[in-house]
Amino acid sequence: MNETIGRNIKILREANNMSQQELAEKLFITRQSVSKWESGMVVPDIEKLQMISKLFKIKIDDLMNDNFNYHKKLQ
Repeated sequence: MNETIGRNIKILREANNMSQQELAEKLFITRQSVSKWESGMVVPDIEKLQMISKLFKIKIDDLMNDNFNYHKKLQ
């Protein structure tokens, strides 16, 4: 689960041409926190998951989906 959420956050961030630092600033956290999420070391808390879903206009369920395809959602 940790790896899935982290991978999907990275996909979203990169698809939106955003650095880890830029995402961190939008979520009021450190860049290191984003890095830990993306590496699967930790999972964002529910508040951050809600912020991420609003920021990228997706459902929280999408972040937990192994088959999430952000590029497909854009079409």
